[in-house]
Amino acid sequence: MTGATVVEVETEAEMRAALGPKTAMVMIMSQPAAEKGPLSIENTAKITREKNIPFLVDAAAETLTIPNIHLAHGATMVAYSGGKCMRGPQAAGLLLGPKDILQAAWLNSAPHHAFGRALKAGKEEIMGMLAALEMWTQRNQDAEWKQWESWLTYIKDRACRINGVTSEIVLPEDLSNHAPQLRLKWDAAKLGITGKEVQQALDRGTPRIYLADSTGERPKQTASSVMIMPYMMQPGEHIPVAQALVEILSHPPKFDNPVVPSGDPAKVGGTWKAELHFTRGTAAHEFTFDQNGDRLAGNHKMEFLSNSLHGEMHAREIAFQSAHRFEGTVLEYEFYGTVDGDSMTGKVRMGEYGVAEWTAKRV
Repeated sequence: MTGATVVEVETEAEMRAALGPKTAMVMIMSQPAAEKGPLSIENTAKITREKNIPFLVDAAAETLTIPNIHLAHGATMVAYSGGKCMRGPQAAGLLLGPKDILQAAWLNSAPHHAFGRALKAGKEEIMGMLAALEMWTQRNQDAEWKQWESWLTYIKDRACRINGVTSEIVLPEDLSNHAPQLRLKWDAAKLGITGKEVQQALDRGTPRIYLADSTGERPKQTASSVMIMPYMMQPGEHIPVAQALVEILSHPPKFDNPVVPSGDPAKVGGTWKAELHFTRGTAAHEFTFDQNGDRLAGNHKMEFLSNSLHGEMHAREIAFQSAHRFEGTVLEYEFYGTVDGDSMTGKVRMGEYGVAEWTAKRV
């Protein structure tokens, strides 16, 4: 939005080639991969110091360490979310670093009439963030961890009374989302419900419960699981979570396997011009399919991005997916629809961006 160009690099050579007199900053999102390899946080800090370029570590979901681990490894600045580990206001955050750089950041944000004014945190959020920071230094982290473990043990002990349900504790790999998690596992062919169906049912239930993750999809994958993350829970909430899991795993609703259409798969090989119809506005896309029986491979091209696709045909029903990396995020598309000669029509799921309708014509 500022007009800056984001350049992604994967090797030290690429990074050194990308750095120049117009480079404003180097940023790394802290994660396990950032702790090793030629572009680890420590190695990147050495390169940026040579060039006198500020280096920011995005540690949004991490626990705050004092003294700070990333500053100790050579980062110029570290950014934390206010509303995650620190339990502060969602609209606030914490930026650590040299006073001159932080002063420059402040001058470009509210209350000054610069770019950041549109993104301002209100004075209420600022004071809430200060209170959260002061409370962070006084919190008993060990006691909180033991409390999370006790909640997960309560859920595990009740869920695993169901024949066929097993469990494991999954420990965090790094400082992000730093809490133990509980994975419950079972065979959907025996219990009659998949992990994804459990997640969807609890999300629609009362009280509404959102699980950290799930696996299992009928009819292809009966090995199922769900993940429970205590990090966001309040005291006492583990009880209704356990009750809801036991109830749905013990008495699942009836689910039928999706009907797979019979007949020879429609022939879709070649290039198709598509139009996506969003809540407001449209976009032109292009699909190229290489078909081998009921299997599809090929390419999905948009105005600025292009990447491979894969999918399958069942009679006249088509389903295919693609994913496109763009400036630190991934745009995911899951198309499904019906083929009618040289035309297609259907819907596309776009992850956090909702669902759109699409049509396509063979070129």
